[in-house]
Amino acid sequence: MTRFTGQKGFSLLEILVAFSIMALSLGILLSIFSKGIHTATLSEDYTNAVQIAESLLAKVGTSNELIEGQFHGTELEKYQWTITSYPYDIFEQHNLELANKSAFKKATKVVIFQVIVKVAWSDTDDDNQRYIELNTLKYGTEES
Repeated sequence: MTRFTGQKGFSLLEILVAFSIMALSLGILLSIFSKGIHTATLSEDYTNAVQIAESLLAKVGTSNELIEGQFHGTELEKYQWTITSYPYDIFEQHNLELANKSAFKKATKVVIFQVIVKVAWSDTDDDNQRYIELNTLKYGTEES
């Protein structure tokens, strides 16, 4: 009977340790990729919401009449939007003094509106309600 004096190969313990380290490393890598995909999806949702809000903000006062009120709707079956508009008194907001405010308002016939567009959606992964809000001032005439 021949006896082997030199070791040829790996022991079972070495193979188990190597597989454990590999499994742990793969688990960490998969977690990193999963979080990256979630972040990319969330970024796409915010981009879509901003585009919807900018589009709605551009339409206010151009394609429809600029009036005081609140309007609601849905885009792409996921995003709920709200447009709120109300008269904005620049004299009160900025503490401006003018001798005859009413005469100035009648002479200019300009009405300034604060327009707020809010777009909200639910995050599918963790059911968080997310939203973005854009504000601007728009002007119209007393007839609009």
